[in-house]
Amino acid sequence: MSKKTKIIPIFVPHLGCPNDCIFCNQKKITNVSTSMTPEKAKDIIEEHLETLDSNKYSIEISFFGGTFTGIDKVDQKLLLRVALDYKESGRVEKIRLSTRPDRVDSSIIDLLKAYKVDIVELGVQSLDDEVLKASNRGHNARDVIGAVERLKIAGFEVGIQIMPGLYKTNYLSDLKTLNQVIDLSPDFVRLYPTLVIKGTRLKELYENDEYTPLSVEKAVEFCKIAYILFESRDINIIRMGLQPTDGISWGNDVVAGPFHPAFRSLVLSSLYGDYIESVLDGNEYKNAEFNVPQSLISFVVGQNKSNVIRYKEYICGFMRFEPKRSNEDFIELVLEDMYGEVQRKILDLSKYCKKVAEKYRTLEGGVVEFKKIRTKRI
Repeated sequence: MSKKTKIIPIFVPHLGCPNDCIFCNQKKITNVSTSMTPEKAKDIIEEHLETLDSNKYSIEISFFGGTFTGIDKVDQKLLLRVALDYKESGRVEKIRLSTRPDRVDSSIIDLLKAYKVDIVELGVQSLDDEVLKASNRGHNARDVIGAVERLKIAGFEVGIQIMPGLYKTNYLSDLKTLNQVIDLSPDFVRLYPTLVIKGTRLKELYENDEYTPLSVEKAVEFCKIAYILFESRDINIIRMGLQPTDGISWGNDVVAGPFHPAFRSLVLSSLYGDYIESVLDGNEYKNAEFNVPQSLISFVVGQNKSNVIRYKEYICGFMRFEPKRSNEDFIELVLEDMYGEVQRKILDLSKYCKKVAEKYRTLEGGVVEFKKIRTKRI
């Protein structure tokens, strides 16, 4: 069994970032307002390692928050040297960092390889050039494609961060971005529905009625589609929604937008509800028993039992939700129809996503076709 990953986060807010994106206030998002030094980084790592068992976890040092490869190369080397020392000592397994697509050239790749970086996350946000321009990103979609190609050829694991609901975007534009990202074949993605944060240009646009953020409901529906698409191609979504902090919460620095402290749970609950409703297929049943892995019960039941209410349209008798004692990750649904006949159905969410994904690969009736990047890792 593979070990669970634990990340030691080292935040470098706005270090190396050449642009003030209209949605961004990294000091608020990371809840860090001071510059990072090698000494501070080492203190953070030591503090985390005191509570982490390397025999139990795969431990990664991760530089988050700014454009890491945009900071002065001397500073990059000093911070990476700290991480490399821990990797070479065997106390951590991997090093990761986040950066911009237009800050990944051949010299940067050589530097990252020299310091044995394993994972590079790119803040892509959108692959619509008009949306990128409106957000003052300072790069275009071609920069993203080039960065991914170079990183993959060099052998890095590549992650992509996407922000549905940006200024000047729409549903079709965001859906097109999802499909283009799939064709880039990242190792994983993060989905951050756009929030309106204090101290940003986006807040001014919102207050002037020039920008309307996604509602929680619309963001959940869109991220559900994203989950279906990425799962159908075996691309892992490692996060959906910003992690709540002392600053990132209602009443503090979030002014508007689809913020929810359990956003991923909302998405997965809605998706499991859809799946099970499709299995019930409009038929009526007397009773139902759900044998569910413990980790999935909350999604099957739904927040505030929202899915149970959906199932009651088809099941008139009892519904029993039993946690499975085995390590099997599938759901068994035992249905008794109105005539006393019993049916057993095995539910596999991955198979369901592969089945329904194709309809989201089309836009306005036409199949979306994007150039697929084919690279060989070395």
